Amino acid sequence: MRSAEITRDTRETKIYLKLDLDGSGRCDVDTGVGFFNHMLELFSVHSGADLTVRCQGDTEVDFHHSVEDVGICLGQALKAALGDKKGIARFADRVIPMDECAALVALDISGRPYLNFEKKLSGKIGQFDAELVEEFMRAFAFNAGVNLYIDLLRGGNMHHEAEAIFKALAKCVQDAVKIVSDKVPSSKGVL
Repeated sequence: MRSAEITRDTRETKIYLKLDLDGSGRCDVDTGVGFFNHMLELFSVHSGADLTVRCQGDTEVDFHHSVEDVGICLGQALKAALGDKKGIARFADRVIPMDECAALVALDISGRPYLNFEKKLSGKIGQFDAELVEEFMRAFAFNAGVNLYIDLLRGGNMHHEAEAIFKALAKCVQDAVKIVSDKVPSSKGVL
């Protein structure tokens, strides 16, 4: 089974996260941040991965620590669940529309972390700071050890912008973790 459980306990957050890459898109999340719960549910449903998250964070300060630390945990879980990465497709890219918006995401599960996030999101989505989408993606990419490129091709409603990005990430993860051979997908023989 390609799954992992991660716990993180700091003075800012207490997190339990379980990820099963070969699930059916079942999602059970409670981060204390309603909009973020919605984005994680989209990730789970559209990646096909089962995801459980429990986060108690210092939301009385703001949502930053909860969102970033869940990104750290999800990245660590992906890395752990993939093990030596034998047989995975490794690369993926998707363009996903969401009404008037469209996002492009490209992903390489290379073992080398990098994030390129074009067109900064800013403002509020309800009580959620839109800039936290990028913070989540950075934490995820650097802890998963992936190259992650994100571009908002067409903006509009900020909820839709974030939704297009999370759905595109989900589909990339689904595509990149598929087993397509019995070899490690690298000319070096390791990732």
